[in-house]
Amino acid sequence: MDGHFLQPLVVVTPPRLTTAPPRLPVKKLLLLLGFVGTLYAAALLLWGGSVGTSLAPLASWVGLQAAALCCLNYVLRGWRWRRWMAHYGRHFGRWQGLRLYLAGYAFTPTPGNVGEAVRGLMLADKPLSTAQGLAIFGAERLADLFCLLLLCVPALTWLVAQGMLPSSPVWLGPALLAVALLMVAGILALIVFRVRLLARVGWLVEAWACLARRPLVWLVLTLTAWGAQGCAVWLLCNAMELDLPVVLSNSFYALAMVAGALSVLPAGLGGTEAALTGLLVAYGSSAAVALAITVLARLLTLWLAVGLGVVSLVYSAAIPKDIRFS
Repeated sequence: MDGHFLQPLVVVTPPRLTTAPPRLPVKKLLLLLGFVGTLYAAALLLWGGSVGTSLAPLASWVGLQAAALCCLNYVLRGWRWRRWMAHYGRHFGRWQGLRLYLAGYAFTPTPGNVGEAVRGLMLADKPLSTAQGLAIFGAERLADLFCLLLLCVPALTWLVAQGMLPSSPVWLGPALLAVALLMVAGILALIVFRVRLLARVGWLVEAWACLARRPLVWLVLTLTAWGAQGCAVWLLCNAMELDLPVVLSNSFYALAMVAGALSVLPAGLGGTEAALTGLLVAYGSSAAVALAITVLARLLTLWLAVGLGVVSLVYSAAIPKDIRFS
């Protein structure tokens, strides 16, 4: 028998390849958040001498109701996010899922709200891949845009019927309505011709997988969520003695949100405020009242979410430690 058969058998195990989760630019995102928040606070301080009086409705029963409606928006969209996370095998309890979803709002004041895409990437246990995180983010944005465009229709119809503002071109109202309808038609085209379109744009494959999962559920959740915030704006209008029908209030807010999204500025800042103030003035409000309603609405619909997001982010990273930044 040859001697080499007596040598001990050595099994060489190849090194395991591990893929480190992508580092998140949390510091940069938080710096951007602080910068944008500071600018917004400075704008409030520079806005006339009646800021305290104009913000008084926030401390009233109406302000509490409006805040509750905004929180309902976050809860419903958080439920939607939790369902899509379950699609990728990440299952959370009701409250944990809501807390992790709210933590993403800490990064809302980023261009195009893209900072919210880090939600699934921050998980300490089984974080999403970058492609999966972008897929859910894309599904959220497409669902929001589709429902907001549907809610825009009454406002655009009203603007066309009113002939817009005297200083605006006659064609602007019909053009806005046509753009909204074309965007809705584009989303419907994505549904009909999804096979060809998805083959050309990679991330849409995963986003479509989220949207195709019980679409009626996310449609109802999304419409109800944005309708709740529109009703919050309606309550603020009533508090400021502006008699605006609830349907138009919802639609004005939706149109302002779409205008802000098209501006691609952090959280639509500037574009959303300008659009909502202009729409309220077009309806018959004074500029001062319209601006006051807009500021109140943005404090509740944007900065309340950012504040809840920062609290949820810090708590999640420090106490249960189910979020990590690197």
